[in-house]
Amino acid sequence: MSFRLILQGGLAAGALLAVSMPAYAQEVTVATVKSETAFVFNTLLFLMGGFLVMFMAAGFAMLEAGLVRSKNVSMQCLKNIGLYSIAGIMYWCVGYSLMYTNVNGGWIGSFMPYSWPAAGTANEGDYSVGSDWFFQMVFCATTASIVSGTIAERIKLWPFLIFVALLTGLIYPIAGSWKWGTGWLDGLGFLDFAGSTLVHSVGGWAALTGAIILGARKGKYSPEGHVVAMPGSSIPLATLGTFILWLGWFGFNGGSQLAFGDNTNASDVSRIFINTNLAAAAGVVVAMLLMQAIYKKVDVTMALNGALAGLVSITAEPLTPGPLMAIIIGGIGGAIVVFMVPMLDRFKIDDVVGAIPVHLLAGIWGTLAVPLTNADGNFLIQIVGIVSYGIFTIVTSAVLWLILKATIGIRVSDDEEALGLDKTEIGVEAYPEFA
Repeated sequence: MSFRLILQGGLAAGALLAVSMPAYAQEVTVATVKSETAFVFNTLLFLMGGFLVMFMAAGFAMLEAGLVRSKNVSMQCLKNIGLYSIAGIMYWCVGYSLMYTNVNGGWIGSFMPYSWPAAGTANEGDYSVGSDWFFQMVFCATTASIVSGTIAERIKLWPFLIFVALLTGLIYPIAGSWKWGTGWLDGLGFLDFAGSTLVHSVGGWAALTGAIILGARKGKYSPEGHVVAMPGSSIPLATLGTFILWLGWFGFNGGSQLAFGDNTNASDVSRIFINTNLAAAAGVVVAMLLMQAIYKKVDVTMALNGALAGLVSITAEPLTPGPLMAIIIGGIGGAIVVFMVPMLDRFKIDDVVGAIPVHLLAGIWGTLAVPLTNADGNFLIQIVGIVSYGIFTIVTSAVLWLILKATIGIRVSDDEEALGLDKTEIGVEAYPEFA
């Protein structure tokens, strides 16, 4: 009898131990899985957002190819694939470290190539280091794309690409370190969620400086001061480019949430998508309505740039606005395009694709609008950031453009410009059957 009791007790204890051990193992496994899952989803957000922003390079190429004249289309395509490639190399060589390594509240990071863990090595933190590098690199390339369209049809190829190398390797990363690299502007409280100022206004300031130093296309402005229309080669291409950019912007803004591993962040990314789309749509509608009211005709290029201006405007803060506020912010961006494109012509600043109103001026507006919906925003600090980025980019860009102009020259000859850069600069015409 006693033996039976002992046996039963032993079996009961064994069963209890068998039940308790898996429970303990399960508890450890659940915690590990949660951490791993968050890591994977955060990394996935960077990678998916990154390749969407990379696809924006195609959008810029098609937009510019459609808005320049047929004799300059190949040149724009070459410039865009060239600038993306140069930006990728320069951002590895020095750009990423300048922007993110050892900034520590200061003005600049470290001058060194960036390295990440070897293959088969697990990254520490909440996401893959490599995915963050890729995501930040494609933002850098976007800045250079903004310059390309503004100064099209009269810039030499190699001076432009040299400027791109310095813009993406030095100017943009140093500027980016002030906020996203936890530099001095971040400490001050400056807010720019996805880069209305850091990416778009920096690119816009560089483009404006280049356009002024380079001068307008021959024949763009008559001796009497009238604007001479120079229609682009393909409205369908420009429209395709705009839709590609619109699609890519979901990665641009959504990926800037920087996390996707829990309910809150996934919900916020969804909210960002909605606000981004509403702002772009509002930019189109407002631009169309204003064109109809003022000129009695709707210019499709204004509608396309209205979409892009709406997107740039919401980029500084795509999370905190409600739907109505997102529409208002994007709609004002569309209005900026309609009123500021003619204003540039009055000053004889020749912006081929309208990038200065879209990226620079709508970027300034979007940055100023942040405190309207984000309680942490401060108008004075936002202005300090805008002015600081403007001064820094204008000065550095002007120095580079002027050095290039004085040494190797930046502008093609009048005869080369008249014949088209496809034939004279690169020898490959986009539409040879029409030559």
